[in-house]
Amino acid sequence: MNKPLVGALLSLTLVGAGAAPALAMQPADSTATAKAGKPAPAVKAVDFAGTVALSNCSGSLIRTPSSQPNDPALILSNGHCLETGFPGPGEVITDQASSRTFSLLNGSAGRVATLRASKVAYATMTDTDISVYQLNTTYAQIQSRYGISALTLNDAHPTAGTAIKVVSGYWKRTYSCNVDGFVYRLKEGDWTWKDSVRYTPACQTIGGTSGSPVIDTATGKVVAVNNTGNEDGESCTENNPCEVDENGNVTVHYKINYAEETYIIVPCIGAGNKFDLSRPGCTLPKP
Repeated sequence: MNKPLVGALLSLTLVGAGAAPALAMQPADSTATAKAGKPAPAVKAVDFAGTVALSNCSGSLIRTPSSQPNDPALILSNGHCLETGFPGPGEVITDQASSRTFSLLNGSAGRVATLRASKVAYATMTDTDISVYQLNTTYAQIQSRYGISALTLNDAHPTAGTAIKVVSGYWKRTYSCNVDGFVYRLKEGDWTWKDSVRYTPACQTIGGTSGSPVIDTATGKVVAVNNTGNEDGESCTENNPCEVDENGNVTVHYKINYAEETYIIVPCIGAGNKFDLSRPGCTLPKP
């Protein structure tokens, strides 16, 4: 995992420094694209507005396309960033009381507020690596008091080659790269994640960036949540995830980093921003 940080004495261990090139496709050069008669894709200004800093990780204030202004607001991070520790394989947490606080950032990474959770609405490290906290404030209240809008979750599968930014509220730092490809199974220690996003080498995320939103620069929408990278070149051990294909073949990409797709969250959230794992199209693991 992109290690959650505990206390000021932890070192800033890189999760992807000096990465070797990934094997999947690299983004096309925009100049070459223009010469071929195709306009370069638009780039949306992505800043820190709506991101949050946790005590040990990063996160973001998020909404689904159908969330309403008076719904209780939601915070997205990783399952391995939970204040109660890593969920075990097969463990799914729902409606667990929490009073965790989050520092809400504005566009220039200044802290504008402290938000407080009322519960962990959903969390797991099985098939994916996510935690979603419900706050004791609504989107309308946050917008009115602090002028900050939530980031919207994209409701479609991300696309290879997409230009993205990983925006860390913990470090107040951004990483720019592209979606390199998708991993059938990403295995790390006791945990296995499905259909993970692999970054191109430019996104050299570090400890504390866990839970950062991965934002499509063309739309400004969240397409994934940053969660891990291969630190030491080992295979399938903690902090050294390996890729496993449909035939069971294992590949290690030393110093390459990964994220978990977030479009799968959208069908599982109904009216009032309430998680309902029985909703049509919801494929998140159930307790």
